[in-house]
Amino acid sequence: MTVLAGPHATAVEASVERLVFVREDEYTVARVSADGVGEFVASGRALAGVQPGETVRLTGEWDRHPRHGGRLVVELCERVVPSTVRAIRLYLGSGLIRGIGPRLAHAIVSHFGEQTLTVIDTAPERLTEVINIGVTRQAQIVQAWAEQKAIAALMIVLQGFGVSPLLAAKIYQVFGDDSGEVLATDPYRLIGRVRGIAFHTADRIALRSGVPESSPRRVQAAVVDRLDSAAARDGHCFLPLPALVAAVAELVGQDDDLVHRAVDALAAERRVVVEASPSDPGQAVVYAKEQHAREVALAGHLARLLTARSTLPMRAYAEDESLDEDQRAAVNLALTSTVSVITGGPGCGKSHTLKVIAATVRAMGGTVTLAAPTGKAARRLSELTGLPATTVHRLLARRPEPEEGLLFHRSPAEADLVVVDEASMLDLHLATRLASAIPSGGHLLLVGDGDQLPSIGPGSVLADLLRVPGIPRVRLTRVFRQAQDSGIVRAAHRVRAGELPGLPGGGGFWFEELADPEQVADRVVHLATVAIPRKQSVTADRVQVLCPMRGGVTGTAELGRRLQERLNPAREGAPEHWSGPSVFRAGDRVMPIRNNYDKGVFNGETATVTAVDPQERLIEIRTDEGETVRYSFGELDELSHAYAISVHRSQGSEYPFVVAPIVAEAGGVMLRRQLLYTLVTRAKSWVVLVGDREALELAVHRTGRRRHTGLAPRLALALDG
Repeated sequence: MTVLAGPHATAVEASVERLVFVREDEYTVARVSADGVGEFVASGRALAGVQPGETVRLTGEWDRHPRHGGRLVVELCERVVPSTVRAIRLYLGSGLIRGIGPRLAHAIVSHFGEQTLTVIDTAPERLTEVINIGVTRQAQIVQAWAEQKAIAALMIVLQGFGVSPLLAAKIYQVFGDDSGEVLATDPYRLIGRVRGIAFHTADRIALRSGVPESSPRRVQAAVVDRLDSAAARDGHCFLPLPALVAAVAELVGQDDDLVHRAVDALAAERRVVVEASPSDPGQAVVYAKEQHAREVALAGHLARLLTARSTLPMRAYAEDESLDEDQRAAVNLALTSTVSVITGGPGCGKSHTLKVIAATVRAMGGTVTLAAPTGKAARRLSELTGLPATTVHRLLARRPEPEEGLLFHRSPAEADLVVVDEASMLDLHLATRLASAIPSGGHLLLVGDGDQLPSIGPGSVLADLLRVPGIPRVRLTRVFRQAQDSGIVRAAHRVRAGELPGLPGGGGFWFEELADPEQVADRVVHLATVAIPRKQSVTADRVQVLCPMRGGVTGTAELGRRLQERLNPAREGAPEHWSGPSVFRAGDRVMPIRNNYDKGVFNGETATVTAVDPQERLIEIRTDEGETVRYSFGELDELSHAYAISVHRSQGSEYPFVVAPIVAEAGGVMLRRQLLYTLVTRAKSWVVLVGDREALELAVHRTGRRRHTGLAPRLALALDG
């Protein structure tokens, strides 16, 4: 171990004891220890990706921090093989090598001493000399050791390209032993395959590897990336050709002709589809192949359902006297139209109407399936109607045997009537799967609020259907008496109309004016963790913080970190694991942000972390559905903390109390009427907005941009034909 100290620079070999803090930009604070120096704090972006147990050679300068005291500001971090007995024991017992925990690490190092890593590397069969290590455990350790060495080597390669070493494990998870070859020969293959790698990252690797800026492969990768980004970020199903060409030309710094040739080449390979705009034949548009196929398929299946003869048993039924005229029209529509839509704002009786529809179909001898896009929305639907409900994902994934009390006796999608609530959340992919599963003659009823945000995924299915004249629909507009007294309902309807709610509010809606974003963040955390729980005599988990954006001091990342430290801080001796800027602890509230059909969890569900197991390198969660699911440390980018979530991810959920910052950080680009309306309608008892009045006015008056979709004209054309 070498320690070089001087007035300006220090080089020290140290063991990483624990991570203290990791910021979104990868700035990392860690506690490390070195012989002759003891334990101290090291900080800097150069530490990105270090894990407890690793031995690193740090180069930097000493300074003093008001909180941490003396610290080493790191300019260079190099991973080295631990050489001392203590460092080797710490390394093996840290969980970096799956299958080895602290006790087994102690036994292995006690047996082999300083030669431990050499034995694992060159004579791994000798591991069976250690008690509790059999052939199976020995093979597991050898495989995990090889993976860790490969990932460490990838980290060095990535750092040489100026790319975050945090991506190494993700790349290895996808490409395995071929990772090095992919980086060297075709880094554009990383795009879309490795989460967190878009064009900019792959392009940096490619250009530093000598790929020419005018390479057709480079420009084609940029075209695909712009289409994928438009779908993921803005929900577009296609881009107009001129807009796509301009965006790609700017991205790669090349002329338009080269981009046009790249688009033509991709079209020839059937990776993209270039066609006349469904709504404007004079304009060319470009789809990613998958988006085009889904949009065409969805239009076809909806046309099939709309034109099929109903198989719903029709018998005389007594009209429910509790319904108003519009609600009775909605019931009749659901019974007579094979595809129909019911829309309406809060307090307009959608849930009661659904309950009557389901009861009427059952009384006529038919079967009903009630579904919603998320687990929370399905539970809420079940509570409001008193009938069983499932998620759309599970509806499509299973074919249960008939059970007593269920409303369906075949596949749930083959019921006489399939009802999907919160239909504004249906994206193109899920809607296509749903429509394809319903047999001709079955009825599909979509229920939702067309003024809410569109789906997280690409498409705007509900809004598109409402633009097709041939789709039967009823809009419920009457706000019932019991809802008129709700300040939340009153505020929501004013926002939907483009009017500022009465301020500061009352009856469940409240606006607290603060201008400084830092003060807003502090106030939101205090309200969510202290003020509201104390005043309402509830626990803090009954309060949900919703944010219009991710970044900034009032975004989901920073507020989520503050809330976690307040509600579930680090505990001495309790295991935790850092994955990028997120630390996972038992007791954390989390949310899957990707559908994982193998695990049976879906985007938008919520769960609680029940265990963090460093030895097996996994965490265990228990979903609100009561299911236990395990995620390896390499899969944690599929989970997000749920202390503060985006308004988009709150769709379909209802919370007793909601607190939200409303500030114009970063220009307030996310502040729009649909977002504010969706936010307000997520609260059941109280919603408290904290922020700038001008930002609130901006949100009320600014409307959202329509997504580029072709479903409406495709379906209208199919019905006309």
